[in-house]
Amino acid sequence: MAVAHRIYAKALFEAAREQGTVDRIAEEVSSLARALDDVPALDRFLRNPEVDAPEKAAVLGEIASDADELTRNFLRLLVEKGRAGELREVAAELQALVARAENRLTVELETAQELSEEEARAIVERIERATGRTVEATRSVDPSLIGGVVLRIGSFRADGSVRGRLERLRHELATTTG
Repeated sequence: MAVAHRIYAKALFEAAREQGTVDRIAEEVSSLARALDDVPALDRFLRNPEVDAPEKAAVLGEIASDADELTRNFLRLLVEKGRAGELREVAAELQALVARAENRLTVELETAQELSEEEARAIVERIERATGRTVEATRSVDPSLIGGVVLRIGSFRADGSVRGRLERLRHELATTTG
């Protein structure tokens, strides 16, 4: 993530914490970020440098008319600073700050086959013991992994899959000079 995203998210997080509305603000900003996925035209509009700030502010103001005043002010600030098109990135960083403050860790487990509940629970428990945090895991299946697991935590990726091991071995063999 860009440094600017962290700065904006941290400022919003601190302001929301001061007024005791972290959960509400984080949900509102996340909801707006999800709207960018649901309505690609809105995302293009906010990212378009040819659209002037007052137009962007008016659209966001209308969309967020029921939002907390802090959220509305934050959106106006993003527009004024030319960062309205980065709302999704700021929202992701804000969610990471909230999770960190709540001692939560969001992970994605990608496996070649669907994990049983017991297998998934065992992996989650190992991560919780190792990190000392509460883990919220999502799971996905990618048969091309052949076996093993790929673990994603934010931008960190640990590839323990058979495919990953084979690729590393192939790379090692190709770069080894004999």
